[in-house]
Amino acid sequence: MAEVTARQRAILMVVVERYIETGEPVGSGTIAASIGLANVSSATVRNEMVALAEAGLLEQPHTSAGRVPTARAFKLYVDGLGGGARRLSAVSMGEIDARFADVAGTQAVLERTSHVLATLSSGVGVAIAAMPGGDLLEHVHFSRLAVARVLAVVVTRGGMVRDRVLALDADLSLTELETAANFLNENFRGWEIERVRAELRTRVERERREYQRLLGSIEQLWTKAVPEGTGQTVYVEGVANLVGPMGGVDDRERLREMLGALEAKQRLVELLNAYIDARQESVRVVFELEEHAPEMAGLVLIAAPARLGGENRGTVAVIGPKRMQYERTMNAVGYIAQVLERQGLGYRG
Repeated sequence: MAEVTARQRAILMVVVERYIETGEPVGSGTIAASIGLANVSSATVRNEMVALAEAGLLEQPHTSAGRVPTARAFKLYVDGLGGGARRLSAVSMGEIDARFADVAGTQAVLERTSHVLATLSSGVGVAIAAMPGGDLLEHVHFSRLAVARVLAVVVTRGGMVRDRVLALDADLSLTELETAANFLNENFRGWEIERVRAELRTRVERERREYQRLLGSIEQLWTKAVPEGTGQTVYVEGVANLVGPMGGVDDRERLREMLGALEAKQRLVELLNAYIDARQESVRVVFELEEHAPEMAGLVLIAAPARLGGENRGTVAVIGPKRMQYERTMNAVGYIAQVLERQGLGYRG
C-alpha cells in the first residue's frame, strides 16, 4: 500500500502484534512507548492512527477505546512476514519431525497432520489428500447399516483406505451387497480407480437386459463410494479452538454456521480448491473467505499444497481467527507440507 509511510507501517505493525497478543484495542500511549518508537509523542501517534483509520487499516470499536486492525491491516502485516518454513527454528522442526516419526500410511499421516496443525496454531487443522490418479484397486467391502444405508470400504494398493456411508436409492440385501463386492473384487482388482467407473458403465449398456439389476446396483454402490471428481480424503481437528478466548466469535448463530461448515468436509474441499493452486510454491494466506463461503466470515485460511514428484497430492491448512500467531503458523504449515512430501503422504506400494 503505497499511501502508508514507514512510520505508519511501524505503528500498524505494533497495533497488529499487540492486538494478537491481548485481544484488546491498542491505545496511542502503548504504541509511543514501544521499541523503535520511543522518540514519537502520543499526539503524533494519534494523528498517524487517524490517518491509518481513514485508509481503512484501523477501526475504533468504541469512542473512548483504542484501535484494532482491520482485515486490510492483517494482510499488510502478513505481506511483511513472507511465506515458507526457512525461519522455523531447528528445535521447532525437530519437534514436528518427532511427531511424525512413529506414523505410516495415508490415514495415520493425515490424522497426525490435522492434529499437529491444530495444536501449533490453536486453530482448525486441515489435511486433504487426493487419491492418486494411477492408484490401483485392491479390495472393496460393503456392510449394511440400515435400510438403504451402506458402509463402503475401498482399499487401494497405494495404501489408501477410505470408508464412506452411502445413502442408496433403493435398499439392498446382504446377499446383494456381498455379490456386488465379489463382482468388483474379482473383475477389477488391480485396475486403476478411475477406469472402474467407465468400465461399469460400458458393461451396463452392453449387458443391460441380462444383468441390468445386478450391474445397476454395483454401479450405484461404486459411484457413491468413489464419487467422480471428489477423490479426496479430509481430516479436520481443532474446531473447538474457535470457541475459546482466541476464537473471536461471540455470536452464537454465526458460530453455529462456522462449525457446521467446518464439519461439512466436502465444503472444506471446495473452499481449499477455490483458493489453493497446486502450482504455487509457498504458503498462502487468505482473508476473504466469505467471498466463497459466507459462513466463514471472520476467519483466515493459511494453506500450502503438498506434492510428490511434482504432482499435487493434497493440501495442508489452518483455519483460524484473524487474531493468530501468523509467522509461527505460516512457518509450521510450510514445513509440514515439506514433511508430507518427504513421506509421500503415506502412499507406499
